[in-house]
This record gives sequence, structure tokens and C-alpha cells, in this order.
Amino acid sequence: MFKGLGNMAQMLRQAQQMGGKMEEIGAQLKSRRVTGAAGGGMVEVEANGLGEILQVRIEPTLTDREMIEDMLPAAINQASAKAKALHMEMMQSLTGGMDLPGLDDMIAQLGGGDVPPGP
Repeated sequence: MFKGLGNMAQMLRQAQQMGGKMEEIGAQLKSRRVTGAAGGGMVEVEANGLGEILQVRIEPTLTDREMIEDMLPAAINQASAKAKALHMEMMQSLTGGMDLPGLDDMIAQLGGGDVPPGP
């Protein structure tokens, strides 16, 4: 009857350890940087590993507003995809390479979309 309690205590310890590692990964993702570009680098967007946009750079010679408006979403989407891939990579390092069914789907839902394949 009490055999299961030892297993449950161990599971709780592992969950606490994983929670600490998740916080550490969150901090690492916040400090990591990814860049998305469009128009041959005329528009660049820098984001952190959490997908937060940090900076937008637009080539000073680019004066066509319509072109900028077209390139900006492409650069943002590229930076976002790279941030999601980085997030996925770091989460997989947390699980120690274990194949956990549904992990990809769960991370995709947390990130708000599909997780792109790695490089």
C-alpha cells in the first residue's frame, strides 16, 4: 500500500528539479539572440529566444514605405521561427534527448504555432 508513496515522492523531487531547470532555460532564452532578415538584409529584426522583438534595423537607403511594410513581416516571421527552434532545442536538452510523445506539440502550443524543423 505504501510502496507507491516512495515513487510519488521521487516524482515530486524530479518535478521540482525540472521546474528549476525550466526557470534556468527561460533565463537563457531571454539572453540569447536570433535575427530575421528580408530583402537581402535591408530589413533585420532581432529577437530573443523567447520570441520578444528587441530591435528592428532598416537600411537607411530604403525609402519605399510599401517595400518596408512588405519586408518587415517577413523578417519578423523569420526571427520568430528561429526563436521557436532555439526554444525547442533547449527544451530537448532539458529532457536529455528522451523521446517524449507529444512534447513537440506541447511546445508548439506554448509558442503559439508550429515549431519549425531544426537546422
